[in-house]
Amino acid sequence: MEWTDVFWGFWNGITAWIVLIVHAFGGWSEFPFYDLARSGNWYDFGFLLGAGSPFLGATRGRGR
Repeated sequence: MEWTDVFWGFWNGITAWIVLIVHAFGGWSEFPFYDLARSGNWYDFGFLLGAGSPFLGATRGRGR
């Protein structure tokens, strides 16, 4: 297991939302949305955790 792959996958997953929005408007073409050079099971796992993290806080119920 490569911890660096999990870390980079998580980091790229978190920043993927920002990069996706900027790519939609034609900017930052030098920054890839997904790093194909690192793709693999642990990178994919970290990427999914990072990409899903903004929604984790929204699905938690608030205390009354």
